Amino acid sequence: MANKNRGYVEIELDKVRTLRYNLNALAELEDKIGVPLSALNNLSMGMKQIRAFLWAGLIHEDPDLDEKTVGELVDVDTMDYISQKIGEAFQGATRKN
Repeated sequence: MANKNRGYVEIELDKVRTLRYNLNALAELEDKIGVPLSALNNLSMGMKQIRAFLWAGLIHEDPDLDEKTVGELVDVDTMDYISQKIGEAFQGATRKN
């Protein structure tokens, strides 16, 4: 079972996966979106940014995942669910409530 207090959150995609934003994931995310972690509050979230957040949170369990593959796991009608799960995992990892 995922531990939300440590930033592990289960998410149902093609199978049950676990989102986790460790230091490596956060560094990869900064590279992908082009802003430091401290500037995320000012970031306008589009589809590319959501996909990057999802990808970064999943690579701890599957380092071979790429963003295009992650994008194939999501349909537009599940975006609210995806955003909620990303938010839970990110808050747990960064301890921002």
